[in-house]
Amino acid sequence: MQLSRNMGINLNLFIYLVLILCSYGGQARELAGTENKPLEISLEDGLTETHAMDHSNKLGHSSHSHAHFTSMDHLDPSLMVFFTLKDLKVGKRMAIHFPKRDPANSPKLWPREEADAVPFSSNQLPYLLKLFSFSPHSSQATAMENTLKECESKPIKGEVKFCATSLESMLDFTHSILGLTSEPQVFATLHQTKSSVTFQNYTILETLMEIPAPKMVACHTMPYPYAVFYCHSQESGNRVYRVSLVGENGDRVDAMVVCHLDTSQWAPTHVSFQVLKISPGTSPVCHFFPADHLIWVPKLHAQGSSSM
Repeated sequence: MQLSRNMGINLNLFIYLVLILCSYGGQARELAGTENKPLEISLEDGLTETHAMDHSNKLGHSSHSHAHFTSMDHLDPSLMVFFTLKDLKVGKRMAIHFPKRDPANSPKLWPREEADAVPFSSNQLPYLLKLFSFSPHSSQATAMENTLKECESKPIKGEVKFCATSLESMLDFTHSILGLTSEPQVFATLHQTKSSVTFQNYTILETLMEIPAPKMVACHTMPYPYAVFYCHSQESGNRVYRVSLVGENGDRVDAMVVCHLDTSQWAPTHVSFQVLKISPGTSPVCHFFPADHLIWVPKLHAQGSSSM
């Protein structure tokens, strides 16, 4: 991989990829924790393991995801990542949830040979719980079971999906979608300021880049003792943007956005339709990406526009 001047694999993201790749073996098992340690499996601060799973599911890749509502029928703030294409304009103000995670303290990708040596199957869950010292009734066990079931679920029509347990397997899947002759380029949301605020109003300052993406692979983190990325690609058209946001408290974010132009094959219960109050296929659905989720596109298509 080469560093790019056009905000593809920039220095911060390159460091992130090195961090998640270089913690091998025993270090990765230490990060898995035990029941006697306070470490959760990459669960979001203040959320249950079910919410954490939905945070990945809601980003357009699951036909089984659904919204969570409070007793007051208000949406969970963590679901506030969706908007419509017509809202992507300078000056637009919207409430957005960006989970805060430190990649250095998150579960790490294992090397392929080590990841392949451990079963990744819901049929092997009892063995896996013993391996990682988790009780069958713990929140960690529930999160692992949900991740395995989601990875084993059938894709929606026009979708290809794969759960990557190593950087090598992620790159193999990416090449299979984008083409072996295409040099892949990776993008991720970057937080320009440090802040503990996860939910606030943001204003769109400008579009830093529009990335035509006739082919795209999106990889979402899933809760597991070591890093697992749910990667998928859809035949329907997508638009990819990097936009500059400023929060009410001054937070600056260069956020990645994916707009799905055809949602006709999505389940009517998909959380985005409940948030936006629309029906499948009636409008493109856009969403922001958390900082630890990745977007892969062919480098040939990574030259974009700098204007709205």
